[in-house]
Amino acid sequence: MAVFSRGFGARRRESNPDLPPGQYLTDDFPVLSAGPTPRIEADDWSFTVVEDAQGLARWTWDEFLALPAEDVTTDIHCVTRWSKLGTSWRGVSVDTILEAVDTEATHVMAHSFGGYTTNIPLDELVDGRAWVAYEFEGEPLDPEHGGPARLLVPHLYFWKSAKWVKGLELMDGDAPGFWEQNGYNMHGDPWTEERYW
Repeated sequence: MAVFSRGFGARRRESNPDLPPGQYLTDDFPVLSAGPTPRIEADDWSFTVVEDAQGLARWTWDEFLALPAEDVTTDIHCVTRWSKLGTSWRGVSVDTILEAVDTEATHVMAHSFGGYTTNIPLDELVDGRAWVAYEFEGEPLDPEHGGPARLLVPHLYFWKSAKWVKGLELMDGDAPGFWEQNGYNMHGDPWTEERYW
């Protein structure tokens, strides 16, 4: 069952031509989840990169926070039609995470605490296009918004920015994640309205 926050104020796309088609502008940050919010303590959090069931890299929370971080200001777009412009995040670039990894993978499955997964082409996560974020608007990321850390892939619909992320599985082909198995588009570009199959 999906969980939604209470109503939020929104304005139609006509009031802001920077919005993708079919989107509404909001100043709020709606909470949408497929189930209950996991509460993960920093001591229990780790992030792994795996390929063919082999661990390639792993960080504890403290080790992850010691990696070079970046501040990112970006727009985000939810498949449920809300958009929030100029959001501020801090996190570790996927480029940094994959620096020491030698792979010929073409796709990634992001895995989250609670069992959520989402698939993304690897080339959509590199070259400064994605981060594992742990701060939002200068504060630690709230659990309701995916804290302690979530994937941030702002050029795709926000379901691809997996909440409560715990690792990336490198794959040599594409496969559907949770929402993709339930009818969402395999790619999720908001500018071409890749919402559903």
